[in-house]
Amino acid sequence: MAEILKHAVPKSEVTASLDQVRETVSGVIADIRERGDAAVREYSEKFDNWSPDSFRLSGEEVEKIVASVPEQVIDDIRFVQEQVRSFARQQLASMREFEVETLPGVRLGQKHIPVQAAGAYIPGGRYPLTASAHMTIVTAKVAGVPRVVACTPPIRGEIPAATVAAMHLAGADEIWLLGGVQAVAAMAVGTDTMKPVNLIAGPGNAYVAEAKRQLFGEIGIDLFAGPTEILVLADDHADPFVCAVDLLSQAEHGPDSPAVLITTSREVAEKTIAEVERILPGLPTRDFAAPAWRDHGQVHIVDSIDELYALANEFAFEHVEVLMEAPRLALERMTQYGALFLGEGTCVSFGDKVIGTNHVLPTRGAARYTGGLWVGKYLKTVTYQEVTDTGSQALLGRLCGRASRVELFEGHARSGDVRAAKAAGDELPWNTA
Repeated sequence: MAEILKHAVPKSEVTASLDQVRETVSGVIADIRERGDAAVREYSEKFDNWSPDSFRLSGEEVEKIVASVPEQVIDDIRFVQEQVRSFARQQLASMREFEVETLPGVRLGQKHIPVQAAGAYIPGGRYPLTASAHMTIVTAKVAGVPRVVACTPPIRGEIPAATVAAMHLAGADEIWLLGGVQAVAAMAVGTDTMKPVNLIAGPGNAYVAEAKRQLFGEIGIDLFAGPTEILVLADDHADPFVCAVDLLSQAEHGPDSPAVLITTSREVAEKTIAEVERILPGLPTRDFAAPAWRDHGQVHIVDSIDELYALANEFAFEHVEVLMEAPRLALERMTQYGALFLGEGTCVSFGDKVIGTNHVLPTRGAARYTGGLWVGKYLKTVTYQEVTDTGSQALLGRLCGRASRVELFEGHARSGDVRAAKAAGDELPWNTA
C-alpha cells in the first residue's frame, strides 16, 4: 500500500479555475473572428501594453535585434538548435514512404506531406522560453513546412532579443511580436495582415492552452497542454538533495505546476521534503515554486518497485525522472509518460533546454494517448492506390459490388460493377440506357 506523506489540493479547486479561463478565451476568439486586426491590437494593448505600428518584424528589424545579442548566446542557440535538428532528422528518417504491389497491377502507397503553414507559439511573460523556438520551428523546418509563422509576446514592453534571435536562426519565415490568446487566434483564423496557418504548436499558459483547445478541429494542434509536470522516481540509492533540486526545477514554471516524488524509501521521502523546505526560501523563483509545491506537490512511499511503476503509470506525467539503481528498467516498465530521464546524470532541465529531444510534451494525463511534439506532427501521412491490371480490376469490381450490397450501398456497388464490366465484359443489369 502506498503512503502519501504530502497531498495536493483537491482537483475540484483546479477545475473551478479553468471555467473562468474557458469563458475569457471564448470571448477573445469570437471578437477576433469578427473584428480581426482591430481586436488583436486591443487585446495586445490590454494584456501586454504593446501596440506597435506593425506586430510583424521586418527583415531589417530582425537583423538589428539579432546583432544586439551577445555572441556567446548566439553560439549557444546554434549549438542547441543543431541538437534538436539532428534528432528531428533521425525521426524523419525513421518514417518510411513505400509502394507495394498487393495483387497483379494493384499498387498501394504511403507518403508524407508537410503541412503548408505552421504557427509556432513561443511563450514570453516572466519567462521567455527561448528553447521553445528550437522545438517548434526547427522541427517544422526539418519536416519541410514551407511557411512557419512564429509569435512571441513582448516582455514588459521590451523586445525579447534572444528569443527573436532563436526564432530567426531556427528558420521562421515570419516573426511577430504578439502573445497570448490574440496571437493563437490570429494564427488560426487569420486577419487582414496575417494569413492563417494549418497547425499551431508550442507551450503557453492556461489561456494559450485553452485557445488551442477551442480552435482544434479548425486547425491542427500539437497536443493539449497544461502546467508543466515532473514525476521523480527514487529508490534508496537516490540523493534527496538531487530529488529536491529537480522537483523545484519544474515547480518554478508556475504556481500550478505539479511536482511529485514516488519512492520505495521512507528516508529518501522525508529527507527530500526537508531539502525542499531548506532550498525554497533562497530560490529566486520561489514566488512560483513555493505555491506550486504547497498546492500541487506530492510525496508517495510505496512498498516495492512493482508498486512504484504501477503508480507512476497512473500519473501519466509529462516528465518522468528515474533516480534509481537500474534506471533503464523504466524503458520496460513505463508505458504512460511524455519523456523519460534516466539516471542521476540526466535531468529534466536538459530536455527543456539543451539535449535535443523535444520539450513540448503531453500534460494532464494526455500521455495516456499521445507522445510529445515531433517531426511527424508536421507531416500528413497519406495513401494512394492504382489498379492497372484488368484481371485485378474485374476481381475487385465484383468483390466491391457484393460487399457494398451487403451494406445496402447500391451506389458503391455500381461503381465496382462498372470496373468489372470495363475490364471483363460483365453485364450491368441495372443500366437500362
